[in-house]
Amino acid sequence: MGRSQESYNKKEVRSKKEKKRKEKEKKRLEKREKESRGDLDNMIAYVDEMGNPTNTPPDPDQKQSVKAEDIEVSTPKQESVPYDPVRKGVVTFFNDSKGYGFIKDAETQESVFVHANNLTEEIKEGNLVSFEVVMGHKGPAAEKVKILK
Repeated sequence: MGRSQESYNKKEVRSKKEKKRKEKEKKRLEKREKESRGDLDNMIAYVDEMGNPTNTPPDPDQKQSVKAEDIEVSTPKQESVPYDPVRKGVVTFFNDSKGYGFIKDAETQESVFVHANNLTEEIKEGNLVSFEVVMGHKGPAAEKVKILK
């Protein structure tokens, strides 16, 4: 069987498809070439002396040498301040029948729970007391509570 004759319209459609395919291939090659070349200048970022990123390179005349030992990579350790476990405070609330209350710490102004089992002597509301802070089940708790005179 012979090949059917192509009409003008079929030839036109085929040539348009071929032209479109060639344009697409050309764009793909241009894109690949552009990616391989890369815009290296646009991808480089510089850091100024304050640590901020900039687009301009640093001035070589202002270059400073730094010893590798002087660079701190982690957070510096805090110098330990001697912690005094004995605190002073005022009894803001105490219920004798239930056996618990609260002391307002004079230093931190936070409320500390106190239980009757941790008292060395009887206390009342408004008393100035000394105590040690320990972590209880639900937060800070007072131990070895005694009245200051």
